[in-house]
Amino acid sequence: MGVPGSAEVKHVPMSEALRTYLVRHGTAPDPVTVSLAGRTAGLGDAAGMMMPVEQAALLTLLTRMLDARVVVDIGTFTGLSALALARGLGTGGRVLTCDVTDAYLDLAREHWQRAGVADRIDFRLGPAGRTLAALPPGTVVDLVLLDADKMNYANYFRAVVPLLRPGGLLLVDNVLLDGYVLDPELAGEPLLRSCARAMRAFNAMLAADGRLESVMLPIADGLTVARRR
Repeated sequence: MGVPGSAEVKHVPMSEALRTYLVRHGTAPDPVTVSLAGRTAGLGDAAGMMMPVEQAALLTLLTRMLDARVVVDIGTFTGLSALALARGLGTGGRVLTCDVTDAYLDLAREHWQRAGVADRIDFRLGPAGRTLAALPPGTVVDLVLLDADKMNYANYFRAVVPLLRPGGLLLVDNVLLDGYVLDPELAGEPLLRSCARAMRAFNAMLAADGRLESVMLPIADGLTVARRR
């Protein structure tokens, strides 16, 4: 079945020039965000894991609108997502962020401190599954960002949805996976093909989960925003 009214839907392809226009017509990124994005861009191939500044701005906005106090950030990298989430926290709020490596932690902490949010961010080293399992019994979460290894998205999903309070948000990054979710077999590299298959299955699982209402947005590499009913 096709999407109702799909033949009439407006869609503007996002060129680099149009993205520049888009960024310029939102709230300008502050110097700390600009610095962290620039330093991350200089990391070579790893820089491809960084979310764009307009997506970071959206994280802050959503966190602030939710007045979130307990936030879980799965996939720290250089700390841009944790920084964005921490800036939107309600009074007394904290971000628990985790990653399997601390290779970029010094860079992240430098910018968290410069932004004045380091005391709101708790970094945990190790697999996200272990971090989630170690949460105190009865933990209730306002917002979760899922931006880590794609092969385990389904496992993380199963762990975090029960933690979300009614009205809480689950944000899932890279849900389009460079477009390969449409046909994973077009991906040339075996690992990318496996990730695309996993992401395609995950997207279907999330969309069918009656505990959530969700929308998939074409920002960056795709972002799903899901609200716990």
